[in-house]
Amino acid sequence: MDSSGIPKEMKERLTAFDLSLTEVEKTLKYLVDVPQNELNEKMTPLDKAKLDLTGAYTINSLFWMYLNVCGINPKEHAVKQELDRIRSYMNRVKDIQDKAKAPKLDKGAAKRFVKSSLWQAAKDKIQEHVTPKENKDKPIVIDDEEPETSGLSRKRKRDSQTDDTPVKHSKKKKKKKEKK
Repeated sequence: MDSSGIPKEMKERLTAFDLSLTEVEKTLKYLVDVPQNELNEKMTPLDKAKLDLTGAYTINSLFWMYLNVCGINPKEHAVKQELDRIRSYMNRVKDIQDKAKAPKLDKGAAKRFVKSSLWQAAKDKIQEHVTPKENKDKPIVIDDEEPETSGLSRKRKRDSQTDDTPVKHSKKKKKKKEKK
């Protein structure tokens, strides 16, 4: 015990508390010195909400400590519900922040991917129905390549491209060629 009547361990705690309060004062000095409207102009709405919540939480925490010092149980006081309410708002702000940081969906790119995959799937389905099982390795030409094979089916086009057999034309085409 010291000559002032305060136990040594209590004196150490009070000194640490005094240092902490001095640090809080230095931190808050900037907010106190700058006019509130000037501070709000520079901040985004999310930053304003964070500042307001931090201020409210700090004040209520200091009141919690005051109640403790006075010997009142703060857990049975209304300040506990207030601190819980402020914490819930802080969590909501954090969720909003996380959503803003989340990756965005590029709708145009997604449409191109889907369209491309559907086109490829349709092309594969056509190829599957037209191509016999044993000739799957041979390519199928869907676009008109040569005028002489344009009347043939896709299968016949493929066969005519791979075989050396002559291509037979329909009677209508022969008549058109003869008239010219």
